[in-house]
Amino acid sequence: MIMTPEGRPDDTDYSDAAAAIRARIGEVPSLGLILGSGLGTFAQNIKSTKSIPYTDIPRFPLTGAPGHEGKMSVGGCAGKRLIIMQGRVHAYEGYETAQVVFPIRVLHMLGVRDLIITNAAGGVNPDFQRGDFMMITDHLNLPGMAGLDPMRGPNMTAFGPRFTNMASAYNGAHRQTARRAAAALSMDLKEGVYAYLVGPCFETPAEIRALRLLGADATGMSTVPEVLTANHCGMAVLGLSVITNMAVDHIDSGSATTAQEVFETTKRIAPDFARLLIKVIGDMG
Repeated sequence: MIMTPEGRPDDTDYSDAAAAIRARIGEVPSLGLILGSGLGTFAQNIKSTKSIPYTDIPRFPLTGAPGHEGKMSVGGCAGKRLIIMQGRVHAYEGYETAQVVFPIRVLHMLGVRDLIITNAAGGVNPDFQRGDFMMITDHLNLPGMAGLDPMRGPNMTAFGPRFTNMASAYNGAHRQTARRAAAALSMDLKEGVYAYLVGPCFETPAEIRALRLLGADATGMSTVPEVLTANHCGMAVLGLSVITNMAVDHIDSGSATTAQEVFETTKRIAPDFARLLIKVIGDMG
């Protein structure tokens, strides 16, 4: 069952959640990974795992979205230890923004300092195609511009400053690591701007054309609130998108975006995406 909004979490909520995770899985490494829609199978590449379901973590938001298992695990991959979130929650599920980013602050309290965030996204750039991988270089936070920013309200000084510098929201060193990893694997890693929309409705053709004019290369319903909060906490972020469908940009085209298309694509590209992630994780300093 999805947790209903219960107000803005406080320091005790984060501490209780972190304590429950430590009690179950022990020491937490400094590298974290969030697996987006349909990408949870990557966890099969993690060795010697200890896990805890979100249902056993106090105040932790419970995902109701398809393709999100709802479990946190610690284990080894490519010679590194990391903590993995198999699934996330979204604002469209009825959560307040502060609840959507609750896991990020908990990860920070656990000692995570480098965070890889993945998602399934719709392609807006006409040069992209279904099945491409895109490294996020920047984003458009349209809900945030309208007031749905996770930093809204009293600042939580235990995590970061009142005003967060977002000039380089996606860490330059991590982006260079991803570029080198893709080149070593002879993979075509696209780069671009990710536009965040709340959803759950897919975009109209007019909205896709507008996003393209604003400079968006891909669009989706997650990631950006997490990136904002991770930056507020001082984490270094790498964002990776799987282009699961090409967004429809004109009416009466006979095309339609569907959830089935999204999951079919993530299933098809899962092995290659795993290769890229394993290489990135192994090469991270």
